[in-house]
Amino acid sequence: MSQESGLKTFRDMGGIWEEYDVTEVASPEAWKKNPGLVLRFYNERRKQLREAKPNAGHLGIARLEEFFHVQVITQNVDDLHEQAGSTRVLHLHGELKKARSTADPSLVYTLDHWQLKLGDLCEKGSQLRPHIVWFGEAVPHMEEAASMVRAADFLVVIGTSLTVYPAAGLVHYARPEIPVWVIDPGNPAVSSQNVTYIPEKAGKGVEILEKMLKVYH
Repeated sequence: MSQESGLKTFRDMGGIWEEYDVTEVASPEAWKKNPGLVLRFYNERRKQLREAKPNAGHLGIARLEEFFHVQVITQNVDDLHEQAGSTRVLHLHGELKKARSTADPSLVYTLDHWQLKLGDLCEKGSQLRPHIVWFGEAVPHMEEAASMVRAADFLVVIGTSLTVYPAAGLVHYARPEIPVWVIDPGNPAVSSQNVTYIPEKAGKGVEILEKMLKVYH
């Protein structure tokens, strides 16, 4: 979704993991072994995000709120949906612009700067860590996301290979009778009898989606 905004993806060709070993920057073990490297990795991502702007896909999704109750469920950790104007965004894998306490996960802070350093402490005196769901950690909002998909009258899947679980399993919570749109050049398979594939990147794909949805409002 954010690739057209200049943000690198984690799993596509040319993605972030070609530069870093995932086990060294995005796991609880990495944090214990070398917290400085982990902080530096996410500082780089945060700095990159400062230069990024919402693309046509983000803006198109935000415009749909004029006609529909839109709930965005994203695996992305950037805030480009919010910048575009979307008002209901659930971040499954955390938020890059936030940090949380290592002692009390309920203490979450919004950062007004891009650097998080060793020695930056929560109010209880414990080191702050990125507010990101690392590999090997539970995804805390999965039940909430599943409930949203169960209640949906339409489901739109954008820019995902549908290979990263548990998030990829959310499509199975959709009621079988609802229309499903899949926007992705790779056409990831979705087991639904009502699926429409739009083999485009997010920006162009959402533009096509907007035209298709006009019949519903």
